[in-house]
Amino acid sequence: MGLSRLLFDQQQRLDELISLLSSEQAQLTKGDIDGAVLTEIAQKKQALLNELERIETLRRGIQKRLGYSDGATGAITAATDANCEAAWETLLEKSERAARMNMLTGQMLSLRMKHNQEMLDYIRQIAEKTLYKPDGRNDAQPGRINASA
Repeated sequence: MGLSRLLFDQQQRLDELISLLSSEQAQLTKGDIDGAVLTEIAQKKQALLNELERIETLRRGIQKRLGYSDGATGAITAATDANCEAAWETLLEKSERAARMNMLTGQMLSLRMKHNQEMLDYIRQIAEKTLYKPDGRNDAQPGRINASA
């Protein structure tokens, strides 16, 4: 498989990942989050990340086998020599976009988790101040008539 084909495959996977990240962010901005949808997105993201890693490992192996150095310098030299420098640059841009989106998604999740924890703490605080006894009855309030019979 040629370098240009590998770069194209990686770009396609990154486009899919960016689309999933957009969907995930849209879910996180909803008032009522659908956990099943988020789980499905997470599974699809993981499968794409695994595929991206497989393709990247293959690309690096070919790069090394052809005598290019490891890392970004060897990658750009290999891409230039294979006449696919533009594809390499596009891949880098898409990778950076996906990384930024993933960071934003992580921040959104953290914010949502913090909000949820604050709500749970508030509910616990209210529950501890309940006016009802464990048997479901409430104590008579001072200055009020107890009308239970």
